[in-house]
Amino acid sequence: MVYMACPCAALVPCASNVMGQAKCVESVQQNVHALKGAIRMSNAEKAICAAVLMLLGSVPGFSQNESHTGQGQAVVTVLPKHDGALPPSVTGQDLSVKVNGKQARVTVWKPLQSPANKLELVVLIDSAARSGLGSQFDDIAHFIRSLPPNTKTAIAYMQNGRALFAGPLTADPAKALRELHLPMGSPGSNASPYFCLTDLAKSWPSADRGARREVLMVTNGVDNYEMGYDPDDPYVQAAIKDSARAGLVVYSIYWQDRGRFSNTPYETNVGQNYLSLVAEATGGKSFWMGMGNPVSFQPFLDELTRRFRNQYELGFAVGLTGKPEVQSMKLKLSAPGAEVNAPEQVLVFPADAAQK
Repeated sequence: MVYMACPCAALVPCASNVMGQAKCVESVQQNVHALKGAIRMSNAEKAICAAVLMLLGSVPGFSQNESHTGQGQAVVTVLPKHDGALPPSVTGQDLSVKVNGKQARVTVWKPLQSPANKLELVVLIDSAARSGLGSQFDDIAHFIRSLPPNTKTAIAYMQNGRALFAGPLTADPAKALRELHLPMGSPGSNASPYFCLTDLAKSWPSADRGARREVLMVTNGVDNYEMGYDPDDPYVQAAIKDSARAGLVVYSIYWQDRGRFSNTPYETNVGQNYLSLVAEATGGKSFWMGMGNPVSFQPFLDELTRRFRNQYELGFAVGLTGKPEVQSMKLKLSAPGAEVNAPEQVLVFPADAAQK
């Protein structure tokens, strides 16, 4: 009776070499087939072979469940920490990006400050906003007229859970401003501002994924379907996820509506907190002044203009298994004198698939 040493013993020295592993596995398979029925191994020899094959399966490059590479994009705003200071100089080496707790590799970091860097802005107004909103129209008009030529603007109104456009995106400020009017809705006619934001994200009025997509909401932020504060409010969270999928950066200005209950101190606080959740999750900012309506929108709109001028495109690569999904992101900046606003939720999709 013939006994042979297990050929798997020769595999251990090549465990760090992927090509060597592949040849070893092939050798094992050939030997097993050639010697089947003619070679008998002891239980100890069989155990050694099984252990080595399990070792090979655990080495990166041999696992059948190997992670694929995913990629993502985000718009990041970088401002000086102190008013009046020059914009900080930031490079990709100053960034640390983690996606779902895993370190991501920065693949793109470039300023969005040239005429070729297009911007699409939708001003989304609550149809139930109080008629006093008309006092802010001069500030809104000045803001839209001051936007650079690479900006397209549209005005839409929240009504019955939808974002209803008064006109298309246009680079002509005069055309956009012709659609600015006092909202005529009754209290609660917007259903929920987060329904309307979700509708806007799913039906963005442009297919140009090369343009930044930014939203300015004018609303009290109260979800009429979930009157109490809940950070896991399903409609707020759905709006955040849908905004991340569409690549929206969402800003908001708090403005009371015509309803009584939604203007109590409690509901004002709830609405402002929800607007902050959405803004922080998408890389934007929420503006308000105390518990009432601001005297003027101008300081907020001036800051918004400054933010548009100090934005960067971030691209990153990270492990991904399966289909595109929204994941959490944390960005840290080591550059001194800089303040960063980056989205907390981003869409990660397979590297070999184009973002839609």
